[in-house]
Amino acid sequence: MDIDNLPGAGDAAASRHRLQYCANQGLFRHAVPADNGGYGNHFTDLVNAHETLGKAGKDTGLMLSINAHLWGALFPILKYGDTRQQKIYLSGLVTGGLIGGHAITEPQAGSDINALAMTAVQSGDGFLLNGHKRFITNTPIADLLIVYARLDNKLSAFIVHKDDQGAGFLDTPQITGCRSATMGDVILENCLIPAVRQLGKTGAGNMMIQQALELERAFIFAGICGLMDWQLETVIKFSRERKVNDIHLGKYQAVSHKIAEMKLRLDTIRLWVSECARLKDGNKRITLASAQTKLFAAEAFLQSSLDAVHILGSNGLTKASLMADLVIDALASRLFSGSSEIQKNIIAALLGTGDGYR
Repeated sequence: MDIDNLPGAGDAAASRHRLQYCANQGLFRHAVPADNGGYGNHFTDLVNAHETLGKAGKDTGLMLSINAHLWGALFPILKYGDTRQQKIYLSGLVTGGLIGGHAITEPQAGSDINALAMTAVQSGDGFLLNGHKRFITNTPIADLLIVYARLDNKLSAFIVHKDDQGAGFLDTPQITGCRSATMGDVILENCLIPAVRQLGKTGAGNMMIQQALELERAFIFAGICGLMDWQLETVIKFSRERKVNDIHLGKYQAVSHKIAEMKLRLDTIRLWVSECARLKDGNKRITLASAQTKLFAAEAFLQSSLDAVHILGSNGLTKASLMADLVIDALASRLFSGSSEIQKNIIAALLGTGDGYR
């Protein structure tokens, strides 16, 4: 993958251009069967490609956008789409001609999918969708979103196009973390879509959301590993060059121990992500492993980002440095794909304790 000419981050148009550039480099083809336009390779290959991009691009927002596209739209259509839907959408999603994502979160419902209130009502040969989604990654640059709504009070999935009448893919509210990932509200007001755009069976939405989030939790930190590798290299270089009382900063035990812990966190995340890839390549469930990966990786990313700024001192707070921005991104990572508390609930429930797996 050629990443030397990765376009710079900027506005929404630039964000879309960066996603399309990544698609042109084949990044959306990993772990996709060859007869669907993919490489026909493995999740292990996907992990390696994402880590390479993460280190080169140093952009948490880009990784968030890519993962929303893959696990929110491409893979659900690959798994649940009928022949017609796959023919219409997969080629564009694999090549970057179409940008996708999924719309789950609502203003009154964050990680609790049982509280989702958007509705779908049959109307003639289609469905009328009404409701409000919030903090949806890849809005407003998405061409389509997999939107989850209640049909006969059963959570179900629908393919909504940005140009559907009554569909609003907005660019507000904006957030400070992962800034290159466009995000905003999705407001559907009597949005009429044809019946052929229901994805999967009525009532399968809960299962589809859980499976999409499992993949996102498992693999979003593949790219962030590359970023954390750059973060570690930067801190090591600084500790070797910076002197305090004519002694290299890295010689001080308080600093060297922080660097050692950063290395340990990075390699532990790699092991967790690799384990998720091994399980997926073996067609095994990753429910527990993905929750463990997300919980450990999000907390580790935050602590290593704080340590990096602490070691760099004021240099880590300059506008030219990415380190302070990474602290904000790491805070966001504790929330996206389900908060750290949600991951603990999942782990506890799978061990037979806790409040149950939702």
